[in-house]
Amino acid sequence: MGNKPEHIDRWLEALGRPSADRDYKPGHERLLTLLEHITQHKPVLRVRVAGTNGKGSTSFMLAAALQACGLKVGLYTSPHILEFNERIRINGVPVSTDKLWQSLELLMPVALDVGASYFETATALALDQFAREAVDVEILEAGVGARLDATTAVAADMALITPIALDHQNWLGDTLVEIAQEKAYVMDGCSLCISAPQNDEVAKVLHAFNANLRFCDATQPWHGLALAGLHQQGNASLVWSALHYLSEQSAEQSALKSIHVDLAAAHQAILQCRVPGRLQHLSIGLANVWIDAAHNNHAIEALLPSLKSMADPFDAILVFTREDRSLAGVLPLLETYTARLISNDDASFSDSEGETPAAILAQQIEQKPDGRFLVLGSFITVASILTALK
Repeated sequence: MGNKPEHIDRWLEALGRPSADRDYKPGHERLLTLLEHITQHKPVLRVRVAGTNGKGSTSFMLAAALQACGLKVGLYTSPHILEFNERIRINGVPVSTDKLWQSLELLMPVALDVGASYFETATALALDQFAREAVDVEILEAGVGARLDATTAVAADMALITPIALDHQNWLGDTLVEIAQEKAYVMDGCSLCISAPQNDEVAKVLHAFNANLRFCDATQPWHGLALAGLHQQGNASLVWSALHYLSEQSAEQSALKSIHVDLAAAHQAILQCRVPGRLQHLSIGLANVWIDAAHNNHAIEALLPSLKSMADPFDAILVFTREDRSLAGVLPLLETYTARLISNDDASFSDSEGETPAAILAQQIEQKPDGRFLVLGSFITVASILTALK
């Protein structure tokens, strides 16, 4: 059979390069075809998470909290940083290569036959693993939008909506209202719906889609939160509101009676939760480096209030984003916090020229061995640095 990880990589590469909206194929038909080939399993609770930024951190915190309540939790997020297995976790542990191989053997021929995208196939693989493991809870992080995203092809009970901003305009629309209309669909068929605070026009769209939507109180301080950054306080508050809502409804809805929310245990789990690539701190020799997958205006703006407390100023902030995104609005704001701002885009990186994010960071550390550095970019950027350190 050969080396399984290498075979897995080759199989997945046959689907095309995964890259968010570049990989996006609107519609549910292909995923539903894939799901015909797996054993259907309806967990006690299925949760969808959509929004522009904060989906991953919110999903991780919710998974940690529900696991602390004694539930078996399947978590599906994207993209991965180092290995595909990271996208599919059960009780916090990435799926093993042997188990992933079983799902791939079953689904890959079908995926290639129907022209499924990388993300659609990954979603089907996650649902197959969750069915095999008979999880109590499934948490599905949306890829792009919600209305035609693969994660909304299966029925869900709860929807969480993180802050909505402009992103993926090629697919979702050029205005906040258009994007909110697409993302509102995450609530379709869900009886429990909670949103982070939104601006007035977004809130109006979401409330029009579901009059029972609740907006969380994001003013509660979270002292001792392991996830760095003031913006994570809002994500934690969204999860906390969802847990309270779930605790309230589990006493009223017979289908949720087996969900017991231990709020004390859940609170502690939220505090202790860590998520790779979110203001992740690295010590490289004497240098202190933080890396974060913020690569659009909204995500970087969310980081700004936290930067002064991390370094005043940074010796360098390195920003890498795709060639089809403009950060012109936030780059001047970052200059306030650093002695030097370096920006580029992922498409320009070339290992042969030594201009990977890791190589550029290494140059800065060589110039200032005991410096403090912040690297912002896509998960490609984060992976480049973590891979180089390995």
